Amino acid sequence: MSLPAGQFPRLLAGMPERGAMGFAAHQSLHGPLPLTGRQRNRSAHPLILELERAGLRGYGGGGFPTATKLQAVAAQRTRPTVLVNAAEGEPLSSKDALLVSRLPHLVIDGALAAAAMLGSDGIIFALDEHSRAARTLEQALAQRPELNGRGAPPVTVALVPSGYITGQETALVSAVDGGAALPTVTPPYPFENGIKGRPTFVSNAETFAQMALIARHGADWFRALGTGGDPGTRLVTVTGAIGYPGVVEIAGGTTMRQLIKASGGLSQQLGGILLGGYAGTWLGPDGVDVSLDAHVLKAHGLRLGSGIVFVLPDTACVVAEVASVARWLQQESAEQCGPCLNGLNAIAGALEELCAQGDRRGAYSRIERWCQLVYNRGACGLPDGAATFVSTALRVFRPAFDDHARHGACDGCLGRRLLPTPDFAAVSAA
Repeated sequence: MSLPAGQFPRLLAGMPERGAMGFAAHQSLHGPLPLTGRQRNRSAHPLILELERAGLRGYGGGGFPTATKLQAVAAQRTRPTVLVNAAEGEPLSSKDALLVSRLPHLVIDGALAAAAMLGSDGIIFALDEHSRAARTLEQALAQRPELNGRGAPPVTVALVPSGYITGQETALVSAVDGGAALPTVTPPYPFENGIKGRPTFVSNAETFAQMALIARHGADWFRALGTGGDPGTRLVTVTGAIGYPGVVEIAGGTTMRQLIKASGGLSQQLGGILLGGYAGTWLGPDGVDVSLDAHVLKAHGLRLGSGIVFVLPDTACVVAEVASVARWLQQESAEQCGPCLNGLNAIAGALEELCAQGDRRGAYSRIERWCQLVYNRGACGLPDGAATFVSTALRVFRPAFDDHARHGACDGCLGRRLLPTPDFAAVSAA
């Protein structure tokens, strides 16, 4: 069976209103999964070349080309492991949880395709320890005939600790391997030395689902939607002052205005837009016509990251929101290096001072200077993401920050925060 090239949605096609799509319904919609085994020249496997031609990139936040990562794993001499990252520690994202809980067979298809092309000796699905999708995934895996036959790769569902940095590639490998969910020094990278010392292909659930569709329909089909710089479709979690918060599938090049309309329109007056979550970038109210094309966004210093759009109403205090998230990021950091241990704490403290007392001791200039100092100095990407989150807010909402610098707290500072900062430690201890 072949879905029409212009069909929309693709990833979310046929998603049931409740519960998970079963294997029979999945096969009826998508047809059988074509699996091509490991080739003599693994780096030039037909599916890897098709993924390269499709321009598929990771949808976990980094946007790294999927074919390049697969080629790096395939070039290793030891049989690799396939690791599906569905931990999703970003509080504003729910797309991977949706896929695993409602359309698990599409994610499983992608993992099986990757394992076949790499000659993998194992597949691991990593989920947050409190995920409700673990049982759904296990039930879906039990339905798969490919996993019951001779020579089938062993499959494991691993539950990992809740946390913002758990989804970071090396932290996830460490957690799955029985260690702490903390980033490790690179090199070596997971493609060289991952689970149990084996080369490991790590990607997020959405990327595997996209691989499953490209394995069936090919690169030309994938590129029939989207733009030249951002082909295909992707999932976006839209929350905040919006009519229908949730996960939306969009084609590359969709504008923010179109996305807002597809999400039920604004529920309150627009105050600003956060793209990419807590490692992302801010837009002002005039950003509704920006194109959500990865290539265009990058040219303007913007990014969608793991596919997140938060719509901030104009009644919220953006200064207080930024200060709250900055402190939370500091608390969620591994505190293994100076930028996290000292830099993020200093930035959060200065933001709190600015928000409460005004700019009495030069907090403004300190925040800007420290944001610049932490860039490219951390052991992982958390301090860079936090600095981007803060510095773009300073630039986009300068009048609001100026007002707090002169007068201190505003009425909005006393209201509840809209950007979630979950207490993962309390959840894990419960």
